[in-house]
Order: sequence, then structure tokens, then C-alpha cells
Amino acid sequence: MTSSSPTHGNPLDAAAHGTQAESVAADLLALLNGNAPAQAFAARLAALEALPDGMARKPGLIEQARMAMALRNRLDQHEQRERGMLAVIESAQDLSARLDLPELLKAIVIRARDLLRAHLCWLTIYDAAAGEFKVVVADGAIASRTGSMTAKRPLGVAGIVMTTRMPFSTPDYLRDNRFAHDADLDDIFRDEGVSALVGVPLIWNDDVIGLLFVADRYHRTHTALNISILCTLATHAAVAINNAKAFADAQAAVERADQARAELERHARDVQAAVEAHERLTSLLARGASLGELCQSIAQLLQGSVLVLDEAHQVIGRADAPDYAGTAADRYQPYGPHDAALTQALRESRRAGRSVIAYESEGELCRSIAVIGGDGVLGAVLLFRREDLRDSFVRTFERSSSVIGIVLLSQERMEASKSRAVSELLQTLVSPRQGEPALALDRAERFGLDLTRPLVLMLVELDRAEAGFMARRLRDGLALPGLVLDEVDGVLAFVCGAAHAGALRAGVEDAMRRAAGAAGAAYCGVLSRPAHGAAELPALYAALRRALAVVGRLGMRGRIVAQNEMAVYSILFETQDRANLAQFLDAAIGPLIDHDRRRGTELAATLLAYLDNRQNASLTATRLGIHVNTMRQRLTSVGMLIGGAWSETHRALEIHLALRLWSLGEAGAPDGAARD
Repeated sequence: MTSSSPTHGNPLDAAAHGTQAESVAADLLALLNGNAPAQAFAARLAALEALPDGMARKPGLIEQARMAMALRNRLDQHEQRERGMLAVIESAQDLSARLDLPELLKAIVIRARDLLRAHLCWLTIYDAAAGEFKVVVADGAIASRTGSMTAKRPLGVAGIVMTTRMPFSTPDYLRDNRFAHDADLDDIFRDEGVSALVGVPLIWNDDVIGLLFVADRYHRTHTALNISILCTLATHAAVAINNAKAFADAQAAVERADQARAELERHARDVQAAVEAHERLTSLLARGASLGELCQSIAQLLQGSVLVLDEAHQVIGRADAPDYAGTAADRYQPYGPHDAALTQALRESRRAGRSVIAYESEGELCRSIAVIGGDGVLGAVLLFRREDLRDSFVRTFERSSSVIGIVLLSQERMEASKSRAVSELLQTLVSPRQGEPALALDRAERFGLDLTRPLVLMLVELDRAEAGFMARRLRDGLALPGLVLDEVDGVLAFVCGAAHAGALRAGVEDAMRRAAGAAGAAYCGVLSRPAHGAAELPALYAALRRALAVVGRLGMRGRIVAQNEMAVYSILFETQDRANLAQFLDAAIGPLIDHDRRRGTELAATLLAYLDNRQNASLTATRLGIHVNTMRQRLTSVGMLIGGAWSETHRALEIHLALRLWSLGEAGAPDGAARD
């Protein structure tokens, strides 16, 4: 009996084997067509390898399975390449369609992670100032610190990629010793569970401007294709970052250009406004506008409150813009709480020739400038505003001070001319040789003074203030008809109708009290009795000069005394100094004054009233409002202090005169304090 070989067996077996091979081939094709996973092909290969070795078609079937697996791998590669190309195309489309950089980088990171099927992906940008890479976008992170990582330039994978400018991958980052580790990054990667890591550079103009990373939580080796696609996406990210930077620079340039254009337009408007302001002020000056009109115009132009001060910091002009509600100008006080700052600012203004911020008061700035005219300072201009002026309006303010200076200088010259005329008139009136009466009458009529009516003359002596300066202030402040005043021989001289004598005395005393703080003006004065004509004025002037000397020797400052009160004393004591007068008073009534000072009694005043009432005790008691017995008791006390012979005629006259002198000094003492 003949045995069959493996190759030429039973025809039925051959048919079965052929059927089996066709079945395997069909199954492999079905797997390929269904895009079955690689595990399904591996299972078929294992089943074929398990067939009996003696099976004729086993090697061919195994080869078919391996070819199917190879084909499956090539299909995977083609699919991966296709996904990569699609990702690159989509990224390129994003580059042309999106301008928002964070959104674009986020899309690239998500696409890279999805394409490489990685667990997480992040992108960093290099901060040259800090020398480190900072994460700007991340996807797939679990640990909270991953999205805020920073990597120092010489450490970790970042250091290698930065140095080599090439991609770098590691299947096990934490155990890889090819680079210096960053302890903080290692802690973050442990929290995140990172194992495999790939980093590629973002390069622009040969500079590494950032890094793109993908990471997995298991050991993994990426293909060259994966790394190539990742590099392409990194390039897109670099282009996006550069485009965004270029766009930001262009946008900033446009904004700067807009700002420059707006600034130029604003400057042009300011220049035009300055020109119009200058023309307006010049026009006002040309038509002889008053100081008040100029102040109002300046306040409206600069939208604030304006004060014009004279040399003594007194307000001589002011105005407010219609819509300005500030109150600092109303609170201004000459020599007030801001005087030191204002004085310093005006000193700096005179030195530099520019305006200066003097002080701030409750949210309002005070800008000041000294007004210069002729050989000296005419005053100052203050501007109050909530906010400071722009440069062009500062120039307008400074030019306005020049216009005000012209007005003040003109007023000063007019005042000087008028003052000369007044001075000549006063010198004529008080001179023993008055000259032609008709000429004096004509000069007086120019100032509203009628020399045919009764007149009064008043002299005021100042301690520290300049008489000429006070004359200008009083001339502006006293509104009496027919009043002429000026400095004559170092004192202030006033002449007006006798009907206005009381108003003149009260007005000057009030003005002197108000000026006391500003100019330190301690003063004394004497008011004449009425004169029936100009011919009596020279004699009155001589008498008032003598009386003024006595008033000064008595130390009676801060008051104006009537001539009738001083007549007898001028005759008796005009050659005496204050020490001699004090000796006379002490000898005559010294014990009486000392007793009143120590005990708080009123014996001196009671005795003066008694002598004034012709030594009538009942009448004096009635006028003093005391009982007549009290009156007699006081007179007894007087006799005990200055001697019982005080009521004798010659002694009573001396005491009466001393008490009168004492009463004048007492009335002029500050705060009611008794004079020695």
C-alpha cells in the first residue's frame, strides 16, 4: 500500500485546506474593511500560528495575516498623516481667521493633544527679563499648579530645547538623567503623574520665543511623524505670537498716532483760544476797560476765580466765572493762614518771571503771579481752580497779568498825577503864604472841596507804615465828598468840609484798625476845630503839629483826639518829653492812680468828674449814678491819698490838668489798660 505525501494528499483534504485559506483571507479583508483594531489582527495571527505544523498552507496563511497587519499599520500611518495635515491646515486657517492670541494658542494646544492622543499639552512663552518660560495655556491638566508652571532657562527639557533649538523627548522624565532637573517642576509632574514628555521649540527669526509640550502618564515613545507635526504646530504658534505682537505694535502705533493727532488738535484749539484771549484782552485794554472788567474777562477765559492784590496783599479787584462754584477766593484773607506760602510763591514768581502754584485750599489750587510795573511790584494776580491749567492757558494767565500790570501802572501814574495836584493844594492851604486865594479856590473846586464853607483839618502820624502808601489806600477807601488827603511833611493830612468831620474821623480810625494787621500801622492823630475859611488853615496846621507832638509824648496810640481836648496841653507841654510828663502826673496824682490800680477803685475818675462838675458833689453823684454819701466817702479817700489841700484853687487846677492828661492816656491805652 502506498502512503501519500503532505503535498499531494487526499483531494478532499486539499479542498478543505483551500476552503480554509479562502475563509482566512476573507476574514482578514473584512477586518481591514471594518478598520478593526490591531488587537484583532494579532488575535488572527496567533490563531494561525497555532495550526498544526504539518498543515500545507499554514505558512501562507501566516504570511497573509502579517501582510494584513502591515497593511493595517500603513493605513494607520496614512490616517495619522491625514489627521496631521488636517491639523496643520486648520491651524493655518486659524492663523488667517483669528486675531485673539489666547484663543488661537488654546486651539493649537487642544489640537496637538488630540492629534498625538496625549494626556496633556501646554505652551510656554519665554520671558527674557525673568529668564524663564511661563505657561500661557494648558489642556488636560489635573494638578492645579500645572497651568501656572515656570521653567528656568538652564533647567529641565526647556534648557535642552532652548540650547539645541531641536525637539527633545523622554519616555520617563522623572528618571531621565540627561538634563538638570528643576525640583519645583518635578513636584508638579509627580502630582500630575507625568511620565513621557516631548518638547519642541517655537522659533521666530532664529530666536526661541517659547516651547510646546505634550506629555503622557505612561512610558511612550513618539514617532518622527508625531514630532514633525508637533514642530509644525509650534511654528504656527510662533507665527501667531509674532503676528499678535506685530498687531499689538501696530495697534499701539495707531493709538499713539490717534493720541498725537488728538493732542495736536487740542494744542491747536488751545493756541487758537490763547490767540482769541490775547486779542480780547488787548481789545479791552485798548478801549480803556476797568480793572473789574478785565478780571471778569480773565475769570471767564480761565474758568475760575480771580483776585487782584495790591502791594500789601489787599484785594483791589476780583471776579468769578459764571459757572465756577469754588469758595477759596471768598476765604482769602490778607496775611491769613496761607500768607507765608503766597509770599514765597510771589518771590519765586518775581525771580522766574512765571506764575507759580502758591497753595491748595480744600481742593482748589491757587496759582499766583507777581505784577511788575515800572521799577517795582504793583501787586499780584491769583487764580483759583479745582485743577491746574494746561500749558497754553498758563501762558494766557501770565499774559493777562501783564495786561493788569499795564492797567495798574496807568492807574498808579494817574494817581501819582492826582496826588501831586492834591499835595500842591494841601501845601498851599497849610502854608503861611497861601498865595493867590482865587488860584487855591480853583484848585480845590477840581476835587470838590468848597473853600468858602467851614473846613476841618486832620493830621495822622504813623509809626511804621509808609504815609504815601496809606494815603493811596485811604484815598480809595474813603468816599467823602470834597475830601483831599496826602502826605505832608511825613504825616497824613486831611481837609474836608466841617459837616463831614465826624465821618472823616470814624472812617480813618476804622481803616487804620483794619490796616493794623497788614502794615503794622500804629498811629495817632488830631482833628482840628472848624475853620471858617482857608485863611485859618495855616495856623490850625501849626497848632495840630504841636498837639500831635504832645499826643505822641503821651503815648496815646490808636486814636484821633479832638483839638479842643489838646489845646491847653499843647501850650503847656509841647516841649516836654514823655518822661517829664510821667513825672508831672506822678507828682500830681501818682498815689491816686496807684491806689486805683491796686484796689480796682475809681477814685481818679470820680475826682475828674467832680472837678468837671465845678466841685458839686450832688450833681457829680447823680451823673456817676452813685449815692451822694458814697461820693463824699470817695472824696475823703482822695484827700487821704494826695493831701487835704487838694481842693485849694491853685492845687485843684494842677490836679485837674493832670487828671485830664491821665484821662487822655487812659482812653488811648490798649484793652483799657491804664497808662503809667
